[in-house]
Amino acid sequence: MPKYEPIDAAVAIETSSSDLAAIKWDTYGIVAEFIIPHDAERLLRVTFDKPCIVRIVDEMALSTEDDFEPTQGLVSRHLAYRVRGAQFESTQSSDWNYVNAPAAHYRFITGWACLDVLSAASPSFAIVDHPR
Repeated sequence: MPKYEPIDAAVAIETSSSDLAAIKWDTYGIVAEFIIPHDAERLLRVTFDKPCIVRIVDEMALSTEDDFEPTQGLVSRHLAYRVRGAQFESTQSSDWNYVNAPAAHYRFITGWACLDVLSAASPSFAIVDHPR
C-alpha cells in the first residue's frame, strides 16, 4: 500500500488548478517548474541535484496503477509528497538503486500531470519569476 508523506513546498498551491510548466533534465539532476494558480508572474521551482529517474504521467493513469490499493496520507490539493511502497519505486533497476543509494521516491501531483522522481537528493523549492 503506497504511503504518502506531505512535504512543505514553500507555498500553498491549489494543485487542481496547477500544472507542470517546464522540466529540465540532465545527468546530475532535474529542475521542474509548476504553475502557481492566480499568479501569472511566478512559478514554483523544484530542484534535485543528484541523478534521477523521472516519470511524467496523467493523473488519471496514476489512479489505476497500484491495482486499486488504498493509499495513506494523501492530502486534498497538496502538491509534494515523499512516497513509500509505490509501484514506481519498486520496479526500478536494482543496479541504479545500489549505485544511487539511498534513493527516495517523490511525487508531485497537479490537476493535469503527476511527476515522479527517484533520487538520492531531497527536493529544494524556490519561487521564481515566470520567464515570459
